[in-house]
Amino acid sequence: MAQRATRRVRLLAATGAAVAALALTACENGTGTRDEGASAPATTAPQSANPTPTPKTSEASTGNTGTGTTGSGTARSTPSPVSDTATKNTRQPGSSGTSRVLCNGSNTTVTAQPLSRPLNHLLLTVRNTGSRTCDLTYYPVLRFDEMQWVPQPDEATHPQAVTTLAPGESGYAGVLLTAADGSGDGGTTGKKLTVAFQGMTPNSSGGASATPPLPAKGVYYDSSLRVTYWQRNQDDVLDW
Repeated sequence: MAQRATRRVRLLAATGAAVAALALTACENGTGTRDEGASAPATTAPQSANPTPTPKTSEASTGNTGTGTTGSGTARSTPSPVSDTATKNTRQPGSSGTSRVLCNGSNTTVTAQPLSRPLNHLLLTVRNTGSRTCDLTYYPVLRFDEMQWVPQPDEATHPQAVTTLAPGESGYAGVLLTAADGSGDGGTTGKKLTVAFQGMTPNSSGGASATPPLPAKGVYYDSSLRVTYWQRNQDDVLDW
């Protein structure tokens, strides 16, 4: 009897140890063990009595510079004012108003007058007969009869600004026919003169050419032939 009682006590002790080991194993959470007891209630942050709402950013206001919002939050665009000056200054050539055109044989009359002083010179006069202001650009491109070369300009006569003619106004250019010292060669008499006009870039066409009449006997010229740039004042040509 005594042996049987002792065996039972040992069996109960072993059983209790196994149950405790199982309980400890079940409580493992990777950071240690915790006591088997009542679970602690979750801690909840206290609610503010007067919570402050988080402001919302209007989707319409992001990335839209220069726009405002109405009371309902809807974006309203504010147009940029257009400058009246910018509008007035964007007139294109050929439009009405104060825009200018090129002077050429279609809107001017051209005369060619031989001069006694300075000797061996020809005065070209271009009068604006159109209704709009025109520009005389660079220098006249001359051709006597079937001449195959172009007289070059005297760079010393280059004006500071383009010669501009209002309706009724005139511009001038001088033509040196022969050198005073007789250094030119290949002299001949021209019976017909063609005056061509240049465009806004050198050697470009400015439009219709002109054929001013020459004296019946023609004009004598040689390899000294050269011209001035178009001038606003006649005296600048007569003093050349």
